[in-house]
Order: sequence, then structure tokens, then C-alpha cells
Amino acid sequence: MDPSGNFDVTSMAEGELGLSSPSVTYEEPASVWHRLARDHKISIVSIVVILLFVLGAIFAPLLTPYEYDAVSLSERLMPPSPAHLFGTDEVGRDVLTRMFYGSRMSLLIGIIPTMLSMAIGTFVGMIAGYFGGKVDTIIMRIADIVMSFPSMLLAMVVVYTLGGGTFNVFLTMALVGWAGVARVVRSETLKLKESEYVEAARIMGVRRFRIIVRHILPNCLPTIIVLFTLDIPAAILTESSLSFLGMGVQPPSASWGLMVNAGRAFLYHAPWLCFAPCLAIMVIVLAFNYLGDGLRDVLDPHLQSQ
Repeated sequence: MDPSGNFDVTSMAEGELGLSSPSVTYEEPASVWHRLARDHKISIVSIVVILLFVLGAIFAPLLTPYEYDAVSLSERLMPPSPAHLFGTDEVGRDVLTRMFYGSRMSLLIGIIPTMLSMAIGTFVGMIAGYFGGKVDTIIMRIADIVMSFPSMLLAMVVVYTLGGGTFNVFLTMALVGWAGVARVVRSETLKLKESEYVEAARIMGVRRFRIIVRHILPNCLPTIIVLFTLDIPAAILTESSLSFLGMGVQPPSASWGLMVNAGRAFLYHAPWLCFAPCLAIMVIVLAFNYLGDGLRDVLDPHLQSQ
């Protein structure tokens, strides 16, 4: 029954025909975790590593007695010691503290813009795949134009046009990453819209957007989840590269890319300045990639059947 007191005949008919839960590729979360733990132990390790980084970012003030921007020229370029586990930088700031606070920026810029680009790409990809025709042609040609440029070069152009800063980096990541997602989701939609349950819903007169949201989107979720975990490390690397070039996050904010950029001038006599943030970038990128590979193997029905 709808809010006006009338019976929703479409919903009742969908339920009677078994169309209310058409997903054919979705697995219960417990089953996914069980298969990850059984077949992809490296993915479980990756989840633990990612959680450690997230907890370090959240509880940074509690994990270190120093401020990330506290300057102490008398302690500049100190090597690793019990007081400063990762040493100090060129103005005496504790490197480990800046690592914790830098993880906040890198994870935020890795996750939030990726979520935005995934939302944009999923929406336009399903619209293009389901409606086809001129709508599909226009959307896909725009996506082709975006993808024809190297993502890093396009990000640099957008940041240079908009200017540096955290918000502009967020916007840049979202604008650069949606096209690839749209193409993958469109491909999935083209296959799903020919499925029997979608045809039955269409024959029953179910509205097109209802079919997209209720019948096509749930079946695209496994692919979207895998894309999400694989796009996060790419966004982290892009943000680190932009910050390294001075076009991303600006001082005095802490960012792993900024730390590498600042430390390269002291690479030979203070290598810890570059080593710590580079190691963090490498570990978090590998963790997300291994997690994405594990989820792909678990959620992809074609790989499961092989």
C-alpha cells in the first residue's frame, strides 16, 4: 500500500512473480568473509593493515605527544631515536606525528573523491546502458574524451586551473575518475537489461527508473565494490603525486606527498624523511590492491565457476 492508501499493484505483482529480489550475483556478507578468510588470507591481512591506518588517523592526537606543526629548530634533522621513532624533519617536526596526520589527508582524499566518482560513474553508466541510443552515445563520447587523457595529466590540468588546496583536489579526483567506472557499469547494464526478470518487469509496466534501481543496481554492486577498492589506491597515488609537485595539499597541512617533496632535498644525509612516507604509501596501496583482488575473486561469478 502506498502513502495515499492505495495498493501498489506493481510491487504486489513483482512479488508474486519472484522479481522483488532478482539479484543473481550477490552473496551474503558472512559467505564473503568466510571465502576471503579461507581462500585469500592476504586480503584479511590487508583489511587489518587498512584498519590500523584508519585507527592511526582517527586517534592521532592520542598516539603521539607532539603537534604535527610544532617547530623545534634545535631538534632539526634528528635521526630516529626513542624520542622520535622516525626522526625529525628540516624544522624539527616529529616525522611519525606528521605520518599520522598525513594519513588523515591521504585516506580522506583516497576514499571520499572515489565515492563521488563511483556515484557519478554508476549513475551515468546505468543510464547510458539502459536507455541506449543518443543518450548512450553522448555519455560514452564524453567518457572517451575524459579517458583519452592520462589521468595524472588531466588531474594536473584541472588543479592548475582551479588552484591548489584540499577542496580542489577532492573535486579533481571526482572529475577524473568517473569515466572508467561509467564504462564498466554500462557494460554490466547492457547484459543485465536483457535478463528475464528485467524483461518481465518491463512487460508488467514497471517504470524504467524503478527497474534500474531495484533490478539492475543490486546486480552491479559486486563489480562496483571491487572497482571502489581498486580505485582508492589510484586516488591516493594521484594525491601524493600532486602534493609532491606542489599542486595538491598545501602547507602547513600534513600529507605524505608533501613529506616526500620536503625530504628529497635531504635524501642523502636524512633519508628517513622520504623513507617513512614512501613506505606508508607503498603499504596502503598494496593493502587496497590485495583487498580488491580478493573481493574480485570472491564476488565474480565467472571466476567462481572456473
